Amino acid sequence: MKLVSVSVINDLSTDQRVARTCSVLQNQGFEVLLIGRKLKNSLSIERDYKIKRLKFAVNKGFVFYFCYNFRLFWYLLFKKVDIFFANDLDTLLANGILARIKRKPLIYDSHEFFVGVPELQDYPFKKAVWRWVEKINFGRINDFITVNDSIAELYKKQYKGEINVVRNVPQILSNNNSFEIDKTIFQDKFVVVMQGAGINVNRGYEEAVLSMQYLENILLLIIGSGDVIDALKEMSKTHNLESKVKFLDKMPYPQMMAYTRNANVGMSLDKATSINYELSLPNKLFDYIQAQIPIISTDIKEVAKIINQYNIGIIVPNHEPKQIAQTIDELRNNEERYNLYKSNTQKAAQELNWDNEKKVLEKILKKYA
Repeated sequence: MKLVSVSVINDLSTDQRVARTCSVLQNQGFEVLLIGRKLKNSLSIERDYKIKRLKFAVNKGFVFYFCYNFRLFWYLLFKKVDIFFANDLDTLLANGILARIKRKPLIYDSHEFFVGVPELQDYPFKKAVWRWVEKINFGRINDFITVNDSIAELYKKQYKGEINVVRNVPQILSNNNSFEIDKTIFQDKFVVVMQGAGINVNRGYEEAVLSMQYLENILLLIIGSGDVIDALKEMSKTHNLESKVKFLDKMPYPQMMAYTRNANVGMSLDKATSINYELSLPNKLFDYIQAQIPIISTDIKEVAKIINQYNIGIIVPNHEPKQIAQTIDELRNNEERYNLYKSNTQKAAQELNWDNEKKVLEKILKKYA
């Protein structure tokens, strides 16, 4: 049985894309070794394949990325790996070197347009270093995967081979859920949910919180973790919105989806402040679809394309809190329109699910079996 090492820099607990990839690998007859990180607040995980979570004293900054690739390299160097599977540019350096040394295939899955992330926009030196990592490793890649057509087009300008698109669509949502949730959250209120592992700046969470000033009997439910959580909580307190905004910490995916499917609307308010955000196709969009709830989103290209194609929600014209509030209120009060969107999510959920999407990945992996 061939061993595939799957490397990712996060703590594994909420990365559904990587979990689904490992399941496909396993179903295709490969032995899987998943490598990630262990943080102080990492959720425990159990999988039916091998897992290694590396610990670091420093968990952010340029030095950390070097340390991670250094540790990853030495950890895998003496293992009999048959295929190296790197997730995102921050694991590609170690995997690229190892693939060349061992003369083994390298599969690369880019979850975003990495050099376009906002964290690099004001740091030309760091951006240049990551471009160098791309440049020296792109020629070593046997199969290149990314998350949507727009990002694939950008990579085609740099990488001469074929780009495969595998979107971040989830499994069909099961009705069987053993997780208990606090159902009092949903009593006598219209609930708008925003979720994700990336509750960070320029994702529209601040404006969503402020929009609650203009609404009554509506609750904003924010589920997950990120850099701006503390600031959002303080904002909620400052504007006396604590009864209108509720925060839930990151949790196992099935539990999060149990909350999401009980909400009335899912919201995605990313800002096009960087090319990466401009072309993003966030996981939460497909989670809302599987939960079969209408969606309110900003005019992000790939997101708007899905919403318009299936007619499952509203594109809000700007990030003004009053405008967001007005859009929420209009959808709440227009029962016919709301029910149409909700009905259309059923069709979208039947098409945009992992059972259909994984066929692209299965075709890629078949050549390595």
